[in-house]
Amino acid sequence: MTSLREDDQLGPAAPVLDADELESSSWREDVVALIPALRAFAWSLSHNSADADDLVQDTLIKAWTHRSKFEPGTNLRAWLFTILRNTYYTAVVRRRREVSDESGKHAATLFTPPTQDWSVAMRSLQTALGQLPDEHREALILVGAAGLTYEEAAEICGCALGTIKSRVNRARARLLKIMDADNATDTFASEDLVAAVAED
Repeated sequence: MTSLREDDQLGPAAPVLDADELESSSWREDVVALIPALRAFAWSLSHNSADADDLVQDTLIKAWTHRSKFEPGTNLRAWLFTILRNTYYTAVVRRRREVSDESGKHAATLFTPPTQDWSVAMRSLQTALGQLPDEHREALILVGAAGLTYEEAAEICGCALGTIKSRVNRARARLLKIMDADNATDTFASEDLVAAVAED
């Protein structure tokens, strides 16, 4: 009877992985082990199972895409939880800006002003913005055009929250006075127009 060689008895040899593959495999295992904790945290934020699952999925996609930015030896759990939290709050801010309009009533109230009026308003607003103090114009652009919160604008400008609120309010009031208008709609000074001016 022919005896089997030792290699045959052990079955096919396991694939040999290089250091990068071993590290990547270990990273994946560590991430997978944290999925239940991520899901629990996601549910605590969203209070909805489907939203929690979507949030975890988005987090894992971002983590995988940016895995090269993770520094080995640092806290993977904290890194993933930060990604999840930032993803959640970004979505919350985006939803606040969306208008629920299943019936179409809101859409029916929207209109596009004539192009000539828009161009005149743009030039007028640009001129008015140029007359504002730098710090007031900056605050108005950050909040009115860039869509940042007062807190974010205050952090960027390196000043107190109350200071930013004051600057934005003063900038709006000064714009109305410069443009000789009773309210912002008289000047076409909508966020879209301020944003368009800021981009020029």
